[in-house]
Amino acid sequence: MPWPTLPIEDLPAWARLNDVQFVDVKVTNTAGKGYGVVCDKDLNTTPDDATPDGPILLTIPHDLVLNGAAIDGYAKEDKHFKQLLDAVGHRSARADVLLFLLVQTALASRSSHSSVGVSNPWTEYLQFLPAAVLVPTLWHDDERLLLRGTSLEVAVDAKISALDAEFGLVRDKSSDILCWNELLWESQPIHFVDWIRLDALYRSRCLELPRSGESMVPCLDMINHSASPSAYYEENSKDEVVLLPRPGVSIPQGAEITISYGDTKSAAEMLFSYGFIDPQSTADSLVLPLRPFADDPLAKAKLVAFGQVPKVHVARQNGTVRWRCEFAYLMCINQEDGLNFHILEQISGTRDPCVFWQGEDITDRTSDLETLIPTLIQTHPFPDILKLRVATVVYDRLEEQLDRLRSSPAPSADSPSQREECVKSALLLRHIETNLLEEAMEALVEECLMQRTSLMESKNVVAYLGLMEPAKSDLVDEEASNETEDFS
Repeated sequence: MPWPTLPIEDLPAWARLNDVQFVDVKVTNTAGKGYGVVCDKDLNTTPDDATPDGPILLTIPHDLVLNGAAIDGYAKEDKHFKQLLDAVGHRSARADVLLFLLVQTALASRSSHSSVGVSNPWTEYLQFLPAAVLVPTLWHDDERLLLRGTSLEVAVDAKISALDAEFGLVRDKSSDILCWNELLWESQPIHFVDWIRLDALYRSRCLELPRSGESMVPCLDMINHSASPSAYYEENSKDEVVLLPRPGVSIPQGAEITISYGDTKSAAEMLFSYGFIDPQSTADSLVLPLRPFADDPLAKAKLVAFGQVPKVHVARQNGTVRWRCEFAYLMCINQEDGLNFHILEQISGTRDPCVFWQGEDITDRTSDLETLIPTLIQTHPFPDILKLRVATVVYDRLEEQLDRLRSSPAPSADSPSQREECVKSALLLRHIETNLLEEAMEALVEECLMQRTSLMESKNVVAYLGLMEPAKSDLVDEEASNETEDFS
């Protein structure tokens, strides 16, 4: 589908038409960042200016804010869109917004008036947004190879698969509605890459508003990120979204206005959502998926009980690298330790899985293993052995990831088919995650050594090993007696 564009110089006219107010700031091209917002004159604020009704740089009316509630409102105004939304939507606020953006993009790309769909301010505003969004889901195939061995490798593949399933659902359901089939799939059909781009625009431009929650806000989404932002956004008493200078800042004429996209996202999350990494504001952390033991007969039951995707979290906190992995504890306990699964048949006929630990029903607590872990450790027959098992599981997973990262070809800036921005982002991500993995593994080695020392000093463990030794001796004697003598 062709993506129509409008020059950014036309944005002030769109803003006036839709009651968006710029005060001493404007949108323009910025060096190396695409569009940005800059000051038209020197700006100085005092510490007392920190109120939503204080000095305002930008005001956006509430009815331009795009989120799940707004989509419900548009559906009431447009019976055809409501028909489409009822057929395809109501799965999530994000999916509903993407469906709305898809319709507006299709309307904007048609040269003639469509018999379906109602144009609104977003129909035109979408044409101001950049054609290229450098999030990894829109990287070329050879550029995505640069992510091999990083925590984004699996995440990006999974996201593209999920988007493909979403797009297939939209296509199948909307094709059954004659008027929407004509607009979306006939003369200038929507392609999968169009859906990926809409998702990229949504993820890279969504903001968490104080009252309205996750929303797209026109014009405010033109403001770039900085680890030292000069402004922040808020919702005022009229439910308008406003951009305010940070108290006490001085911004010279021509300088860029910036906001913070947050400082809790990892480098991988920032690249995944925004298409760039800011080392100064990213959290030094990574998340890796964890697979259950392939030979564990209780693996499926444990996954159902856990109710989440098992993950290993690694983060640097106060200069020390720490790890967290709740599911590893579930991986490392079995029936001989006191873990059991039962099926409870309800009066209604439904069958619910129940989890028991040392005879106690812990079904309701397995979804929050972080609070359950101390109980598992305290009541385990050999808690030190359990902790060593868990540390070993996590170490093996980190080692597997580091080996894959090291064995993958390093990105090269000389490759003509790979964009420079993608190569730089991949190199930075690999560097950050390699350092984290190496430090986490060093910490785990020390942890395992301490636990092994503790094990050998534990009377319970020594007694346990002592009980096992005669059994091993008996087994050896039995095997020796069954051997055939060799007289050759």
